[in-house]
Amino acid sequence: MTKTLLTIASNNPKKVAEIEAMLGPLPIQVNRQPSDLNVEETGSTYLENALLKGIAAAKKTNNWTIADDSGLEVDALNGAPGIYSARYAKNNATKIKKILEELADTPYRSARFCSVMVLCDPTGNLISSSEGICWGELLKIPAYPEGEFESIFWVKETKCTYGELNHEQLTKLGSRGKAARALAPFLLDAFGLKN
Repeated sequence: MTKTLLTIASNNPKKVAEIEAMLGPLPIQVNRQPSDLNVEETGSTYLENALLKGIAAAKKTNNWTIADDSGLEVDALNGAPGIYSARYAKNNATKIKKILEELADTPYRSARFCSVMVLCDPTGNLISSSEGICWGELLKIPAYPEGEFESIFWVKETKCTYGELNHEQLTKLGSRGKAARALAPFLLDAFGLKN
């Protein structure tokens, strides 16, 4: 059986591998977007940013494409940094320092990771979109060094941080995993893989 090509609209190898693993044993060949494709995230929502990336990658590769946009939303910070999570500070260490300083000693540390995923056809038309949310709370210090926001995001169900979740837990509880699972039926239908 010939594998259908699917482009993941990202140059982040970790993200591509994570989404590929979530798609499971489907007869799909996953590629990441061309390295020369850089899409500016100018949208005002996760969906708008995911669509910008999905449409651009689909048109560039002429393949079915999955794109996502995600962010950390902290209740005590009125949902910040949200869609600006990737641009919140110049590097991960500064991002973590900034958010922990803004929270200071507040006991209200509830937060969530939000991911919105889109499926675009080879001409860039939106076929479907989905959302996944992982609820948790922020620690006062990172659980491990050199991490991203995931190192301070505590997931109660697993008694560990988001960054320490294994593949099975990420697929079941992670925001991207939930979004991928919600999108899967539309992907199967689009590729004629539904029974």
